[in-house]
Amino acid sequence: MAKNFALYEVWGMTKYQFSSTSSSPLFTYILSVLIRVFGNSDQIPLYFNGVFSIGILYILSKYYAEIFKNVQRTVVAVLFTVFFIVLPLSLLSGMEHVFQIFLFAVNIFCFFRWNCNKLAVFGFYSSLLLMGLIRFESMFYFVILAFMFVLIGKWKETLLVLLLGFIPIIAFCAFNYQHDGYFFPNSVVVKGTKLSLDAGIIGQLKVIVLDNLLLNISFYKIGFFPLLLCVVFIYRDSREKALKEVLKDNFLLIVFSLMMICHAMFADLKGLFRYEAYILTGFCMVLIPKFKDLFFNFTDYIKKEKLVSLLIAANVFLMIYKCWAAHPIMTKGGKNIYEQQVQSAKFLHQFYNTSKVVANDIGAISYYTNIHLLDIAGLGSVETIQFNENKRSFDQKFGDFLSEYCVDHQYDIAVVYEGWLQGYVPSYWKKAATLKIENKITVARLEVSIYSVDVKNLEQLKQNIKKFNWNKNVTVTVIE
Repeated sequence: MAKNFALYEVWGMTKYQFSSTSSSPLFTYILSVLIRVFGNSDQIPLYFNGVFSIGILYILSKYYAEIFKNVQRTVVAVLFTVFFIVLPLSLLSGMEHVFQIFLFAVNIFCFFRWNCNKLAVFGFYSSLLLMGLIRFESMFYFVILAFMFVLIGKWKETLLVLLLGFIPIIAFCAFNYQHDGYFFPNSVVVKGTKLSLDAGIIGQLKVIVLDNLLLNISFYKIGFFPLLLCVVFIYRDSREKALKEVLKDNFLLIVFSLMMICHAMFADLKGLFRYEAYILTGFCMVLIPKFKDLFFNFTDYIKKEKLVSLLIAANVFLMIYKCWAAHPIMTKGGKNIYEQQVQSAKFLHQFYNTSKVVANDIGAISYYTNIHLLDIAGLGSVETIQFNENKRSFDQKFGDFLSEYCVDHQYDIAVVYEGWLQGYVPSYWKKAATLKIENKITVARLEVSIYSVDVKNLEQLKQNIKKFNWNKNVTVTVIE
């Protein structure tokens, strides 16, 4: 999208039409500016993330240095935070999550320095202004933050948080609605969980509360132990202090606890440890000061605080597990994508660079080619959102739509995960070949299927597949 906006002034996955695919409009726009300035390079997101990763380290160092007044303890706290959120993985992903983490770190740092100077207040509100357009999950933060300010009687702060947080989002949503009839980007509409007050509300509540939260193993692997630590500290204060004092003293503990729950229920709590990294950054920054005595007198603290120490140990184990799980993604994940998605893109670029292509997992094939795209997952094509919205499964209506749409608009080939079509492959599509890689690490499926949608070109498609110089780790099976 950044490439197309920079080079063709089209906000879309292709240069031919608008498609609100990105769930991070500001990050996409910044990349488009960098492409205009430095040229179209696929390395730009990596360099961008490298710069802001250094920014994260700087903010965390300043923050923890004020707490510990000691270099060694500051380094330990920074390193724990960095590896707890698996920052190296977010850096290598080239996506917007590093920028999101940076803004949250700045916001929390400024919150704790609120009474020190006006610059901290400015930093707090300025970071809020940008957060919503980095990722839309920030809306949870705005609402919960405003709610907490209400509870402690801070009405001016409540109003400013809501205005600065939501005005950029509302402006973008109005722009989006004018172009495709949806307020939010396609990815939010397709992947988000919707709660509508109709006959299906019981089933929706079951998905939100049970499937997404209580029965979601990712919640327990990612957010459960930090949440328990927060509960322990809040409960202890509630036994000794008045409610308003408890709310003030545990302000951000409560905010990030509620955010973790809301994120699990309504957003995406899975995959490559990146979606929840901003919340875990918040947990680290508000929890570590609560048990800073552990850093000064390790043995005495463990003897005195057995429950807290046990939960801290659980979080350390969680950090080790995540680093272990992230290691193969960092070492082989890029290779995985190169062998499947980039190879598919290179094939399309050589033989079908401006053709009409049905596809899914559309990033590489859209960036490296100038194809006309129909995305069956709905991220790059508004036409298919209705079949994917609110995590729907495909049905016969989707099958009929796909069959008719491809004929009416004269599509040439399809490069898809066959399983994603859920049995609704149009009868006139003819499979030309399958592309299989050895290991599934960052890609969704091991095998990609190539279909001839325009059956007159089936033999030519097979010949093109045979001619192409595929990577040696791709097993190509041409269907004879």
